Formats: sequence, structure tokens, C-alpha cells
Amino acid sequence: MQTPGARSAIQVILREHQQLSTVIAGMQRFVELRASGANAPELMVLRAMLYYIREFPERVHHPKEDRYLFARLRDRAGDLDNTIAELEEQHVQGEAQVRNIEHALTRYELAGASALPALRTQIDNFAAFYRNHMLLEEQVILPAASRWLTEQDWEDANEAFGANRDPLSGVEAEDDLDRLFSLIVNTLPG
Repeated sequence: MQTPGARSAIQVILREHQQLSTVIAGMQRFVELRASGANAPELMVLRAMLYYIREFPERVHHPKEDRYLFARLRDRAGDLDNTIAELEEQHVQGEAQVRNIEHALTRYELAGASALPALRTQIDNFAAFYRNHMLLEEQVILPAASRWLTEQDWEDANEAFGANRDPLSGVEAEDDLDRLFSLIVNTLPG
């Protein structure tokens, strides 16, 4: 049975997943526009998307999943150890994939259109990877957390996911990331 705290934390996680999906779809749309020769935003928009992906999931979202969901589930639901290990490894792989996209973008900036297919491949691979990652969390981890986490666990998770503080500076980052998200969404043509 889900507690009120669980519903809040889960809603935040699902909202964050939706925002990440939107940014990743925007990255795909960006390279589609470039490939078709259509009027596409400046490359800085794709760099902003990559910045969002690097800063939000890698520095804010994933550390909280690791600490407030994965670690506590590992203590209570031993049958999830392999799934949790896979998700933790995917968090590391996601960082490497973002770095690969950044490298492909730099090659595109230097070489032009001939490097666009490689950039598009990197982005499409990342989109598929991330979609599968979020599905595993949503279909396995969140239901298990609803079952196994205590009221205190949920209070801690709700407080952590609700805070969204920049882990490097201690300054609230949610407003800045929300503004960046709005800029990204509003910059790309439909």
C-alpha cells in the first residue's frame, strides 16, 4: 500500500522522467531538422540539452535514486540486487553516452554535414538506452519501493526528491533547470 509520501516521491520521479524524455526527444528532433535541411535552431540549443542531461539526471536525479530507492531496496528486497546493480551500471553508462554525444557534436561542428549521421546515431542510441532505463525503474523499482519502503524511507525520499538542490553548490537548482527545460522545449519547432 502506497503512503502519501510515496505518492509524492513517485510523482516527482515520474515528472522528472517525463521531462528527461522530452529533452531527449528534442535532441532527436534537433538532428532530424539538421538532416532534412530544415530551419533548425543554433547548435547552442543542442549543447543546452546536453547540459540539462548532464546536470539534472547525472548530478541531481540519479544520486537520489541510488541513495533513497536503490540502497534501501537492497536492504529489504534481496531479489532486486541484480536489477539494482544493472540500473546503477546504467547510470554510469549514461554519463559515458552523454560524453560520446558531446564528442560527436564537436566533430559535427568541425566537420559539418558529413559528421551528422554519427551524431544522430549517438543520440538515437542514447534515446533507446534511456527509454529502457526509465521503463525498468518505473515497472520494477517503483512498484517494489511501494511495497518494501517504510514510511520513514518515503519521508526521506520525498524530502530529497522535492528539494532538487545542486549537489555542488547547495543552491536550489530546480528553478534554473525548469527555466532551461522551458527554453529547450520552446526553442524547437513542432
